[in-house]
Amino acid sequence: MAMKHSLDMRQGQSLVMTPQLQQAIKLLQLSNQELAEFVEAELERNPLLLKVEDEGAPVVEAAEPQGREELSLDDRSGQGEAREQLDAPGEDVYEPGTGSDAGEPVNASGPSATTDWSSAGSGQQASEDFDYTANLSSDVTLAEHLHMQLNFAGLSDVDRLIAARLIDETDETGYLRAPLDDVARSLGADIANVEAVLRVCQGFDPTGVMARSIPECLALQLKDRGRLDPAMQAMLDNLHLVAKHDIKGLMDVCGVDKADVQDMLLELRQLSPKPGAGFSSDTTVAVAPDVYVRELPNGMYAVELNSDTLPRVLMDKAYYAEVTALPMREKEKEFISECAASATWLIKSLDQRARTILKVASEIVRQQDGFFAHGVAHLRPLNLKQVADAIEMHESTVSRVTTNKYMATPRGLFELKYFFSASIPATGGGEAHSAEAVRHRIKQLIDEEAADDVLSDDQIVEILTGFGIDIARRTVAKYRESLNIPSSVQRRRMGKAS
Repeated sequence: MAMKHSLDMRQGQSLVMTPQLQQAIKLLQLSNQELAEFVEAELERNPLLLKVEDEGAPVVEAAEPQGREELSLDDRSGQGEAREQLDAPGEDVYEPGTGSDAGEPVNASGPSATTDWSSAGSGQQASEDFDYTANLSSDVTLAEHLHMQLNFAGLSDVDRLIAARLIDETDETGYLRAPLDDVARSLGADIANVEAVLRVCQGFDPTGVMARSIPECLALQLKDRGRLDPAMQAMLDNLHLVAKHDIKGLMDVCGVDKADVQDMLLELRQLSPKPGAGFSSDTTVAVAPDVYVRELPNGMYAVELNSDTLPRVLMDKAYYAEVTALPMREKEKEFISECAASATWLIKSLDQRARTILKVASEIVRQQDGFFAHGVAHLRPLNLKQVADAIEMHESTVSRVTTNKYMATPRGLFELKYFFSASIPATGGGEAHSAEAVRHRIKQLIDEEAADDVLSDDQIVEILTGFGIDIARRTVAKYRESLNIPSSVQRRRMGKAS
């Protein structure tokens, strides 16, 4: 076969990822801590960049509950010339269909898809002298260890939020310091539900963790060893006698002889009064929220960016003019031009990142106003596409925005992804129900059933259908198992045994 050379002209279209677009996408998915590190590196590399301290006010957007007027943007962040460029028509760094946004698969699962609350903090603003790098470490903290176990606890999304809050309220020694009444009130949850979630969490490793007192901590460890009998419980109820070494008094309250008391004291010495002592305690990373949400007197919710986490950089135009006026070689001119273009694009990208986070957070608040008003049981079904369509952006952009971004609310600190929940269809084509709400209702039905009238999965389906919830029996079984609730046969046996 003869081989020959030829020239052909072909016309086609292809998507080119410019370095600037890659940088913009990268900035969007960075956490505020990673963004601060990136900007510091750019400040060292680019001589035309200037860091501005305490300039401007936070960007604020008012979000109303569904059914009210459209949202309005009250923009007071002030970014100088870069903002004027950004406001020009057609300037959207994250425009749908550009860059890696096009055709990228998106994980649109609910809150259970991401559960890492180990970095959740108090929701307070970071102080000016806070040093993130001084708090970084690869050591596993107690909170991280508990959150990893929470991923496999099989709790519903609502219960996972409660459990995450309880873990956040656990100190480094392993004790739960917050009163359960306060936790239930802040989350708008039932106190009985919070207590049930706490019992599950107290089964986590290390044994004895999340106890509210030393007697409870020791009791959890003894129960795990199968040694929590009435005599040992009596000793735990009288630890003041143990501290006094009152052997006779312990013999009287426990109803055992001296040898048994000595054996029981030996068992107590083998327990750990501080179950969290074996974990890293000086390397906790405090999370600064990216967004603040507060309720206004008129029922609206004010959504504002945390200005402390927004790096402010400007281009030093005076220095740029001074340098360009000097005689330079060609390479030097190229370097200065590259620095000027890089500085301009970075300023624009930072501003667009802030605007995008604010838009997404405001839409989440608008969609989930029931949560802010009534608590975790009122989370609505929500996915990435709903938010993306509402703010006219691509789903992958929303996915990046909600990753490692946190919202400080009157009910606590939450990652943005936690507000996304799967939906269960309604009978008759009505409004869909949140999967968390359905799980909560299944749990209520089983909790309220009589010992001699245990509900089967089929009966639960019939009851839920009466409430307008279109659900299959296998889905009820799956939700029941995720709640660690035994089958109707097992519950019936347990009722007879008791």
